[in-house]
Order: sequence, then structure tokens, then C-alpha cells
Amino acid sequence: MSLRPDSGGREEAGSEDALARAFAVQNSGYYVRAFARIRTATGRAWSFNSAAALFGPVWAASRNLLLLFWITLLLHLAAVGQISIGASGNLGAAEQSRAERLTQQAGERAKQAQAAKDSGAANADGLDKSAKALERAATQAVATATAARAQGSRFLATGLATLLFSAALAGLLANSMLERRFTRWRSDRTLHKGRNYRLASCAALFCAAAFVLTAYRFASASSVAWLATAPSNRDWQAALSSGLDEVMKQIAQSGDGFFSLITRGLSGFLDALAYALTAMPWPVTMAMILLLAWQLAGPRVAIFTGAALAYLSLLGFWEKSLDTIALLGTAAILCLVIGIPLGIWCGRRPRVYAAIRPVLDFMQTMPAFVYLIPVIALFGIGKPPGIIATLIFGTPPVVRLTALGLQGVPESIREAAQAYGATRWFLLTRVDLPLARPSIMAGINQTILMCLSMVVIASLIGAKGLGEDVLNALQYAAVGQGLLAGFAILLCAMVIDRIVQGNISQSGR
Repeated sequence: MSLRPDSGGREEAGSEDALARAFAVQNSGYYVRAFARIRTATGRAWSFNSAAALFGPVWAASRNLLLLFWITLLLHLAAVGQISIGASGNLGAAEQSRAERLTQQAGERAKQAQAAKDSGAANADGLDKSAKALERAATQAVATATAARAQGSRFLATGLATLLFSAALAGLLANSMLERRFTRWRSDRTLHKGRNYRLASCAALFCAAAFVLTAYRFASASSVAWLATAPSNRDWQAALSSGLDEVMKQIAQSGDGFFSLITRGLSGFLDALAYALTAMPWPVTMAMILLLAWQLAGPRVAIFTGAALAYLSLLGFWEKSLDTIALLGTAAILCLVIGIPLGIWCGRRPRVYAAIRPVLDFMQTMPAFVYLIPVIALFGIGKPPGIIATLIFGTPPVVRLTALGLQGVPESIREAAQAYGATRWFLLTRVDLPLARPSIMAGINQTILMCLSMVVIASLIGAKGLGEDVLNALQYAAVGQGLLAGFAILLCAMVIDRIVQGNISQSGR
């Protein structure tokens, strides 16, 4: 009876060894022992793979360890560059050449000064001072070149140390990383086993080309132009720029009525909202905000909101903060009106989401200053184009999180509702949206905060509010004014965030 556990352990070890042999294929005996040592170690099992240390990125590619390939490749490239700089002896060559030119110019200028003295010319002293200045510059250039040449041994030593470190790191990480890949291979047999000779060959060719070009680039005193400078064609850039200018001009002219209609509509709504906020007595407006914070987020947020409103009022930011809230409210309402239905559509239509996702990526990753350019070209300057720019920037979060929330609704709950005869509208309004509400509210919160982050940028194209104070502070280097206005924007963001987050928490409960 006592032999059964041992025999079972030997059988299990034998099966593990057989799988390791099937995975490793080449040099399987070594990897069977290495994997067994890693598998049975109680702590970190250190082992050194000499082949990985010697061949570095090529070995990593042959075993499909792409992370190790990139780590060792970057370290090898850094080592090749440093060794090339140190071994070439070209450090300080540019300064030495400059010193020779300056010495020659100083000699010529000294001859001119002597000739001027002999002839009694008035500029003799000026020429003499110029010759001495050139001599001092040449002496300084020689000293700089000498100091640069002295750094050659340091570059060489650093490069060799980097190469040794890369080899040691590859040798130490290789077996453990390969063992983790072996673990994944056991559950997914589609992963490549053994050596990948095709990938290794491509990696070897790539590494050879990269090392040769890097060594030549850093070792040569004057490398070829195509290697030092990326190819460019300014004529193409000018032609394409002119073409885009013409396209935007044609769009602006043909759609002038449509763009003017949008501008007037946004201006009317924004002016009405701003007038409603600023014309109302400030105690009433402040009391309404505090009651709203208390109702949605609780007494702590209400106290914080009161302190923030006191800051805005006492330091003279009250009217501009209300203008900012009007701008933010208009942009946020438009973002939600467009984003939530679009997110619902994307959440229930994966193909639609797949088609819209690149557009959302473009809207989020494109720098705000870039898409301000076509907005100005089509809508001019002022608050309406600021709202449109904010709309572009703030819509993607609510679309993504609404779609994510609907996709996360358990299918079993939807099937149960359908089994009881739920219509599509009932399923959406009574099942999908309530279950996805936390995610949708988080998307609303993110959209509001991203809209608020556009306040300063929108002020560049004529939008008023707190962003105008920050912009003026940047223009006139008024540090104090900029900090106070920045804190005002921060407090507005924090109050809105706390109120919305409090609403999300109550929705979750």
C-alpha cells in the first residue's frame, strides 16, 4: 500500500517528462530536467540557459518567446551602438574639424590685422581682436575634442557591460519563460512546439541588418544621408496641404447655411442656459446646488460643495464658473443625447460596434488642438465651435461604457425575460438598462469630466468661462492668477464628480 503513492508520483512525473519532451523536441533531455527543477522548486528556481545567453534574440525567436526577443534585441542594439562609438575613435571628430577651421581662420585674420597695422588702417585693432577671439574659440574646440575622445573607453566599457548584462538576463529568464509557455501549450496544443526555424531565420536576418546599420551609423564619422535622415518630400506635403485647404474651403462654402444653423441653435440654447444661471439670485442658485448635492450624494458631498462654492464666490469666479457650467452642460447634454442611444445600438449590434470603434478611437486619440482646426474652418470662433470640439472629445466614453454595460448583461436573465413574453422594448427598458446602469452612469461621469477638461482648450477659440482666466495667465505669465483659476476648474470638476459618483452609488444600492 505504501508503494502506491510513490508509483503514482513516478507515473505523473513520467507523463510530465513525456509532455516536456514532446514540447521541446530539440535538446529535450535538458529541458525535461530544467522544467522538473522549476516545477518542483519551493521558491524561485534559478537556471541558466547558455544557448539563450549566447544567441540572445535569435534563440528567443526560435522558441517563440517574443517578449524575451524584444528585451534582448533592444539591449543588444544599445550595446552595439555604445561599442561602435567607443571603438571607432570618431568621438570629437566634429569638434576637431571645427578647431582646424577656426585655427586657419585665425591665421588668416592675423595676417589681415598685421597688414592693416602696416598700412595704418583704422580697422587694425578690430581685426586683431577678431583673430584673438578665433584663436580662443579654436583652443576651446580642441579641448572639447580632447575631452570627447577621452570618453571613448567609457562608451566601450559601457557597451560591453550592456552586452554581458543582456546575455546574463537572457540566460536567466529563458528556461522559466519557456516553462510558462510549456504550461500554456499543455492546454492549447495549437501553440508552436519545438524550434521555429522560420521565425528564427527571419529574426537572424533582421538582427544582422539592425546591428550592421547601427554599428555603421555610430561608428562612421559622416554616415550616408539616407541612413541619418528619414526620406521626405516637401513638395508632396505642400501639394497635399493645398488640397486639404481647398477641400475644407469647398465644404465650408457649400454647407454655409447648415453650419450657420447649427451655430445659431447652439448659441441660442447656450445663451438661454447661461442667462438662467447668472440672472437668478446667487443665493437661490447656490442653495439649489447644495440641495442637489445633498439629495444625490449625501451630507459630506454637500459640505464639500458648499466650501467649493464659497471659494468660487469669494475669489470672484462665480459668474465665470456659471458660464463654464453652461458651456459644460450644453456639451454634456449633446454628448449624452448622441452617445447613449449610439452605445445601446453598439451594445446590441456587435457589427455596428466593430464599425464604429475605429471612429471612437480616432476621436479619443486625436489631439484636441488638431481637430480644433477644421472646427474653426467650418463654424468660426466662439462658444458654439467650443461646444462642438467638446462634443467630439467627450462622446466616446459614454458610447463605450454603455455598450460595455449592455454586453455584460447575463444572457440567462435576458432569456428568462423572453421566456415570460417580454417585448424588445420591455427587455431594453426593464432588464438591459437597469442592469447596465452602473456602467452607463460611469460613462456619463467620464463624459462630463472630459467635457470639463476641454474648458481651457475651448477658450483658445473664443469660449468664455474659467478657461479664459487660465489662458490669460499663460499669456502674461501671471502665476498666481493661473493657479487660482486652475483651482476653480478643479473644484468644479470635483463637485460634479462627487455628485455623479454619489448618484452611481445610490443606483448600485
